[in-house]
Amino acid sequence: MIKIMKLGETKEEEIFFRKPPETDVSKAVSDILRNVRENGDKAILEYVEKFDGAKLDSLLVSEEEIEEAFKSEDEKFIEVLKSAAKNIEEFHKKQLQSGYEIKGEKGIVLGQKVIPVEKAGIYVPGGQAPLSSTVLMDTIPAKIAGVKEIVMVTPPMKNGKVNSAILAAAKIAGADRIYKVGGAQAIAALAYGTESIPKVDKIVGPGSAFVAEAKKQVFGIVSIDMIAGPSEILVIADKSAVPSHVAADMLSQAEHDRMASAVLVTDSEELASSVSLEIERQLKLLPRYEVARVSIDNHGKIIIAENIDEVIDIANRIAPEHLELSVDNPFDYLERIRNAGSIFLGKYAPEALGDYYAGSNHTLPTGGTAKFSSPLSVDDFVHKSQYIYYTKEALLDVAEDIALFAEKEELSAHARSVTIRMEDK
Repeated sequence: MIKIMKLGETKEEEIFFRKPPETDVSKAVSDILRNVRENGDKAILEYVEKFDGAKLDSLLVSEEEIEEAFKSEDEKFIEVLKSAAKNIEEFHKKQLQSGYEIKGEKGIVLGQKVIPVEKAGIYVPGGQAPLSSTVLMDTIPAKIAGVKEIVMVTPPMKNGKVNSAILAAAKIAGADRIYKVGGAQAIAALAYGTESIPKVDKIVGPGSAFVAEAKKQVFGIVSIDMIAGPSEILVIADKSAVPSHVAADMLSQAEHDRMASAVLVTDSEELASSVSLEIERQLKLLPRYEVARVSIDNHGKIIIAENIDEVIDIANRIAPEHLELSVDNPFDYLERIRNAGSIFLGKYAPEALGDYYAGSNHTLPTGGTAKFSSPLSVDDFVHKSQYIYYTKEALLDVAEDIALFAEKEELSAHARSVTIRMEDK
């Protein structure tokens, strides 16, 4: 049964503390990374056989396999994928940045360039829940950014094939190469490169605790998007909300995995009680009942506050991955929401809308990191370089100022690198 707690009557740590995963996988991941770094494809093929039960001759997904998968998918689903891709492209094109240049007196030029990364690695989960939506969400922004090569990794099924929906999405999104490998070993391959899999500059995409830990350990060798934790939803709702809708939205996250978190914050005790009953009723109908049951019992919460001001304060302190404003006038509160990965406004914007179709990204900060992190975007696939040009006259005008600054920091060679040019005839 989901816990119901009242602000002021419950210890703050019970309201705001999120129990971390109990399994420490850092040593196991470190061993996998080292093995792949030292043994390349040989290690990868052994891990695929061990963890996925597939004995492969080649890690690369062939063009024939992609075409076969695409043709095997239902035409209606292909149309849905294309519609979603169009929405994602339209949303993310607005994020494109251009460089700029400032021209000052005496020939001074300052500027900034925006440069796409050369190679990006896209990790796509393919186990219990093969996330074809993640293919679109992570590949399309990379394409828009101008990434030259997009390398996708995803675990194969026991028959050695990749889920057909994932391959169909990859074809539509424009992934350049796809490899049959998942888990920490896939992250290792992207970070270090193997005989088959190229080293990339950036790795993005959600995954298991092993994938998250692997991304953490290879950061610095490559760039990563974020360390994604278990999925989260927080629903802000008042007495006008429909209990069955709120319960359904909370369960949409609870079914992700046993560590997922579903939270309702409300100023209505009546709604809290009704939602609790609805969760129990709807849970019994879920194919993934066992997963959702553990999530709700261990990480689910209904928090009752005195008023909407307290409700919003709680939401901002929790800083959830997904935040739903299930109220009559959601735009009245939008500016007051400071910390959330993605915000869903009103009673007809369920979190699943953002997961699949609307166009906003679903790779989002978790575990309270929405206080300082952002959703995956085109920005994740570019880096910036600055440039500076001074004429002799312009430098000599400020040489003494720069030298003074350098001497204050006791860096005389810095000062000398400027003043030596004052001696030029």
